Amino acid sequence: MKSEELYTDEIATLSWVGASLAVESALSRAERLGIKVNAAVVDRNGNTLAYLRMSGAFLHSEGLAIDKAYTAASFGFATREWMDKIGDDARLRIGLTSRPRLVVLGGGVPILLDGVCMGGIGVSGGSEEQDEICANAALEALGLLPMVTSA
Repeated sequence: MKSEELYTDEIATLSWVGASLAVESALSRAERLGIKVNAAVVDRNGNTLAYLRMSGAFLHSEGLAIDKAYTAASFGFATREWMDKIGDDARLRIGLTSRPRLVVLGGGVPILLDGVCMGGIGVSGGSEEQDEICANAALEALGLLPMVTSA
């Protein structure tokens, strides 16, 4: 085996500037929706890159926002998709949803660039739909989602 077969080139990484823009954009959208949220961005390894909390946002939503971002980054799909993926399988429904940090509520979206997951964005504090609108606003700000017309 050749040594070049053992290593790969560095793949794209989200910078702190991008992570900061993402959480600020999510909070701006929440403000326009009239809700108070927490927003977090994690890298592909689940490490928190940026976090912001609006004054008056629910305290428990802090951990949920971070864990939504972590779940989206670790699996590469939106957290709202979990229940459809689990379906009627009782063992999966009990087993997976009891895993620490795995969140099956909407509001977590992966940050995908050319099909590669660079991390995740999590928003918590509104309804699942509102949280997802805010998370998608973050993707929109990063140029990774077409213009969102909701709210």
